[in-house]
Amino acid sequence: MSDDEAKAELIEAARRRFAGPVSFLLSAPELKFLPAPDVPEIAVAGRSNVGKSSLLNAITGRNGLARASVTPGRTQELNVFEVGEPTVFRIIDMPGYGFAEAPKDVVRQWKHLIHDYLRGRQVLRRVLVLIDCRHGIKPVDREIMSLLDKAAVSFQVVLTKGDKIKPTELAKVHEAVSAAASIHPAAYPEVIATSSEKGVGIPELRAAVLAAATGQ
Repeated sequence: MSDDEAKAELIEAARRRFAGPVSFLLSAPELKFLPAPDVPEIAVAGRSNVGKSSLLNAITGRNGLARASVTPGRTQELNVFEVGEPTVFRIIDMPGYGFAEAPKDVVRQWKHLIHDYLRGRQVLRRVLVLIDCRHGIKPVDREIMSLLDKAAVSFQVVLTKGDKIKPTELAKVHEAVSAAASIHPAAYPEVIATSSEKGVGIPELRAAVLAAATGQ
């Protein structure tokens, strides 16, 4: 089987997997509220307002699964989604970081929650680090990437809102972000550019999630 055929097969397998049961399980304000670590997990991280909820809805093909908000920093807990029945893997929607409109002590709590989860969850297979293609990598993104390096947790950079800039600009951002990510030992080499609105890059991202979660 050629590489192209294998890729097409994985994309189709991912489409079928996400067309099946996907459900919200719970919101965990602390690690002790998470379900037992008995299946692989893929976490989704990114600055507030990066388009995390829209991307989760696009990946799963369900418009209302993750609640999008115009207020940055709405996700304050670890939101857990189960894929498959019985559960094959879980997706963990992490609190947005960077622009959260919240009291400092609450933001500090979120930071601890993020750090504790990233360092202490043994079933965590990969973190998707979302970057708004209009803004590129910010210092707070580098902070998370460095934390993932230290925790030896594999991460993959995903560009969001790719339809909001011209294709030539997107290509430049893709190249710059790929170069910046490549210096991190924990970074997966491929950066995926997506548009939740147009569906661009979504099949490839689904395939990457399935491969990371199940080792396909």
